[in-house]
Amino acid sequence: MQADLNRRIGVELEGLDQAGQTTWVLNYTRAMQQELAELTDSVPWKWWARYQEFDEQNARVEVVDLFHFLVSLAQTLGMTAEDVYAAYVKKNKVNHERQESGYATKDESDSRHI
Repeated sequence: MQADLNRRIGVELEGLDQAGQTTWVLNYTRAMQQELAELTDSVPWKWWARYQEFDEQNARVEVVDLFHFLVSLAQTLGMTAEDVYAAYVKKNKVNHERQESGYATKDESDSRHI
């Protein structure tokens, strides 16, 4: 669905060269940063302002917006939904192992297999 939407707005992510991938990784990362800012604004984070309220409905919409861009980012990197799920499962296992070991030192080699 996301690939169809991207094509509809004029973005074709299949077959990108490295320069194209770099451009779209940056585009989607920046878009996600903006969506994170919008999500942050859904939560009353200004301790000095009393007028704020938690806008849960908008927060949910911002999470979905983030997901759209995250899916596009994965597609930019050539990842299918199955690839993302498999990598998630492997990384989740690594994170649990890190917690079991106390995660006292940083060792990025433990996730090179993902």
